[in-house]
Amino acid sequence: MSDIEFEQGVDATTEAVVQASTRITPESSVEVRQIVLRIDEPAFYFLEGQTIGVLVPGPHPFGNKSHHRYYTVANAKGDESGVELELLVRRCSYIDDVSGEEYPGIASHYLCNAQVGARITLTGPYRSPFRIPTDKSSNLLMLGTGTGIAPFRAFLRRIYEEQKGWDGKVRLYFGARNGTEMLYMNDLNADLTNYYDQATFKAIQGLRGGVLSDDADAVSASVEQHAAEVWDLVCSPTTHVYLAGMKKVADNFDASMEKLAGSAEQWQTIKQGLIEDRRWSELTYI
Repeated sequence: MSDIEFEQGVDATTEAVVQASTRITPESSVEVRQIVLRIDEPAFYFLEGQTIGVLVPGPHPFGNKSHHRYYTVANAKGDESGVELELLVRRCSYIDDVSGEEYPGIASHYLCNAQVGARITLTGPYRSPFRIPTDKSSNLLMLGTGTGIAPFRAFLRRIYEEQKGWDGKVRLYFGARNGTEMLYMNDLNADLTNYYDQATFKAIQGLRGGVLSDDADAVSASVEQHAAEVWDLVCSPTTHVYLAGMKKVADNFDASMEKLAGSAEQWQTIKQGLIEDRRWSELTYI
C-alpha cells in the first residue's frame, strides 16, 4: 500500500532481493506493480496484513541519508524455505504547493523502477490493526480503495487456500477510477476471480460516478446499493469490519451508516461497540 508514511526512527533492517516486478494495470491507466521480494532468512516472520518499511538510499532533499516509506504486505506467508513478500505499489507523484511543479514519489518510483535482482533494504514487519478472527463462522466486511486493499488480498489467500475455506460471509467493497483500473479484476491479474467459486465470498466493485467523484465515492455508492446486506452485517455480533485506503472511505462509510441507523448518535453507539469488541479495524491515509 502506497502513500503511507510514519514519523518514527528506523529499526533493524533486513535485506531482500527483487524476484519479480509485474505491472498489473493496463498501459493506458495509472501504473500499479506487483513486486515480489525474497528474504533468504527462514526465521523472518510476518502475518497477513502487516506492514514493512522500505529504505530508499540517498542522498535526498534536506540532507536526509535515506527515505523511509511503509507498505502493507499483500500475501500470506508460505511454507517454503526463505520468505517471499508481495507488495502492490502505485507509481505516485505529488504537486508542490508553492511552485506547482510535479515531483515523482521517491519510494514508489524507486520500487517500480527496481529490476529483478536488485537488493532492497526493509524494516519491520510492524504490527497491523488487521487480524483474521479465529472463529471461521465470523463475517468479514472489507472496504477499501486502490492499493490499500492489499491486506484483503492476503486475507483471501489465507482463509480460502491455507485454511481451506470460511463459513461466515466474506464481502469486499472496493473502488477505482474506471473498469480497467480494477487492481484485481482486469485481464492482467484475476486474483479475486480465483475465489468466485467460494460460496461465502462476494466482491462488489464500484466505479467513480463523475469527474468530481473519487475511489472512495465509488465504494460508498456500492455500499448504498447493497445497504440492506451491509446493515445486517454491521449489526451482526459475529461481523468484523475492516477499512483500508483513503481516509475518505471511513468518512463516507460513517455517513452511509448514519443514514441507515437513523442518526449520527445511534451509529456512533453501534460503531463504538464494534471498536470495544475489537471487531473494527482501520488503516487509512489522507
